[in-house]
Amino acid sequence: MMWTRAKGLKQRTIATVLALTLLLTVAPMALAAQMPTELVPVGQTVGINIKCDGVMIVALGEVETDTGTVSPAKAAGLLPGDVITQVGTTRISSLAEFKAAIEKSGTEIMAVQIDRAGETLQTHLLPARDQSGANVLGLWLRDGMAGIGTVTFYDPASGLFGALGHSVSDVETGALVPLGEGAIMPATVKSVRKGEAGMPGELQGEFDFAKKIGSLTANTLTGIFGKLEDNVQFQQEKALPIGGAKDIALGPATILANINGKSIQEFDIEITRIFSGGDDRNMMITVTDPALITQTGGIVQGMSGSPIIQDGKIVGAVTHVLINNPEKGYGISIESMLRSLAQV
Repeated sequence: MMWTRAKGLKQRTIATVLALTLLLTVAPMALAAQMPTELVPVGQTVGINIKCDGVMIVALGEVETDTGTVSPAKAAGLLPGDVITQVGTTRISSLAEFKAAIEKSGTEIMAVQIDRAGETLQTHLLPARDQSGANVLGLWLRDGMAGIGTVTFYDPASGLFGALGHSVSDVETGALVPLGEGAIMPATVKSVRKGEAGMPGELQGEFDFAKKIGSLTANTLTGIFGKLEDNVQFQQEKALPIGGAKDIALGPATILANINGKSIQEFDIEITRIFSGGDDRNMMITVTDPALITQTGGIVQGMSGSPIIQDGKIVGAVTHVLINNPEKGYGISIESMLRSLAQV
């Protein structure tokens, strides 16, 4: 298959899952222009709803026709993780728009534009007629994701916030979901599935899509970022100084986490390793608080983005859990999150 490559596109990256990527956290956007010296550590669980910038290919399939089995998507050179952004001259931003464009084309060859890890490519797709007479492409698609995650911090001067400490990535392909639009909503934790060795735990809760409290503006390797609606308040409203990489030390620290209802609690951890270089993992942490271990087993999905506080400073956020030991995991520094924002 001969590809046509487009120039001048913004780079996106494929996310690599090294342990278990937990869901969702938020960070600031225009902080690059005027970096704050203090941020409010939040630790509040929220609902997160992200719409893709296009439709993402989750898997490829085959089509049974009267003359045999074919795969139009494979023949066109498409891959899981590709994002279809245009069909013919029609810009695609949802499954409904994609379906309408396909129905309009019928059995004709369609020019298709995709985004593959930040590079724009052009190919052609020819539908196949299955044994029921329908035109089929052999594609499984997704146009968005929703889940629960934790807000790490916000800047009271600008209303900008950051969460997760890692990207929102597609579950099946691991590809970073290109953000078309998104929002956060208030959430309530209803129960916890406790983490065990080899079996990650999870915060289980609910949220209302209609109650938007903030807009998302970026999905990056070091977090998701956006701006709060006016007059939004969290349980924690005291700003703390920002701790840089040089301020992080081995030893005791705490995290703020929302593991029951809407209440935020402070739990003891220990920073056991510090990594130099790299932006997505800057420290290893161990949960030492008996109450958190009893309730959750340690770090569970949904806690990603819980702020890490040491010596009265906000220094980082929880990002990953070790699958074979839920009491241990990784954290990212606040400095890494802010540095990433400066590049958005």
